[in-house]
Amino acid sequence: MLKTFAMGGVHPEENKISTNAVIEYMPVPAQVSVLMNQHLGAPATPIVAVGDKVKVGQLIGEAQAFMCANVHSPVSGTVKKIEPVRDAFGLWKPAVIIDVEGDEWMETIDRTPDIKRECTLEPAQIVAKLKEMGIVGLGGATFPAHIKYSVPEGKKAEYLIINAVECEPYLTSDHRVMLEHAEEICIGIDILRRSLNVPHAYIGIENNKPEPIAHMKEVAAKFDGRLIVEPLKVKYPQGAEKQLINAITGRRVPSGKLPIDVGCVVSNVGTTFAVYEAIQKNKPLIENILTVTGKKLASQHNYQCRIGITYADIIKHSIGELPENTGKVISGGPMMGKAMSNLDAPTVKGASSVLVIDQSEAVRAQETNCIRCGKCMNACPMGLEPYLFSALVKNGRIEEAGKHNILDCIECGCCFFSCPANKPLLDEIRLGKNKMRAILAAKKK
Repeated sequence: MLKTFAMGGVHPEENKISTNAVIEYMPVPAQVSVLMNQHLGAPATPIVAVGDKVKVGQLIGEAQAFMCANVHSPVSGTVKKIEPVRDAFGLWKPAVIIDVEGDEWMETIDRTPDIKRECTLEPAQIVAKLKEMGIVGLGGATFPAHIKYSVPEGKKAEYLIINAVECEPYLTSDHRVMLEHAEEICIGIDILRRSLNVPHAYIGIENNKPEPIAHMKEVAAKFDGRLIVEPLKVKYPQGAEKQLINAITGRRVPSGKLPIDVGCVVSNVGTTFAVYEAIQKNKPLIENILTVTGKKLASQHNYQCRIGITYADIIKHSIGELPENTGKVISGGPMMGKAMSNLDAPTVKGASSVLVIDQSEAVRAQETNCIRCGKCMNACPMGLEPYLFSALVKNGRIEEAGKHNILDCIECGCCFFSCPANKPLLDEIRLGKNKMRAILAAKKK
């Protein structure tokens, strides 16, 4: 039997319609805006000034806080402005705006197509390099990689788990990168394995991806048993960190704890490709691979994009104009992604898709009364009570919701997906979590 997590889950329509779209290179625009907080934590501090000339890969934002990551220029040109810009959801974020001039790269970056297999760095040097190159997790949370791989004193890593599940509907960038860059990914995984001093790394891939499974197994076989490909049952949200740990190891991460507390470290497969380029090619995280998809689009795409390109530029290049009856354009997938309010916003390190949803699918069904069916509880992969959180948040009883572990919600959307009353459970839980965090921060002060 195929492995999977023990509790909850759903199976939304997969819609992997861009699976066969090979990775294309997105042209560089005339100007980019590079956000200083493209990661979990505090924004990086700009270390360039207006009028400075910069090269591709040059450090322009320095991590000066603990939870922070370096930011590098994705283009060459002149710094035009250093000022806040609106992100894809309308929030103001500090940014360095660069007028593009040519495509001059830092001389230290190896741009040859040769695959570099040998790595002699010690574990501490690997972690330092991850910090220098601004590597963050590309699975959604954009957690700074150098912090994740600095195992705290008193903790021990026993499992390195690579998330190649890509369970979110529509997204296919991980699928394509496994088919087109399998060896580089495996080298990156082996480097991370060495940094943790664990004997094996486990690569979890859902069983609806037979080609990537076969190809990754073929390449992983060259690593003398250190890399193990684990086909998994198709069930959403298999790619969530805690669910993937449970599926592969059988362990459960307790409430309020981190994966390292049960001996596990999890990284996305796209992150491992970025690790390969950082360690072996000295290339900072200045590009990502992004899916452009939707049922009504005339063509499907997977692009390698420089960070800082606007979503509007991507849409213009790939499909020209949005279809007439477009209801929403989502960053991410339909389950955990968010509808964008500003398509002139720049892409960031963690951007994974431009998902175009037709008006007929974008409109939510009318909400009715809860019928106490319990389907939201059965679907919750964290064993929580979404209907209860909804009622508590509506009535302002935030601390009571906290006592019922509202902060454990991973915002997967299984509750909303399974609710026959069409109640906006995820919206209410997100609101409740934000208020609960504010209460805890105030108490800490």
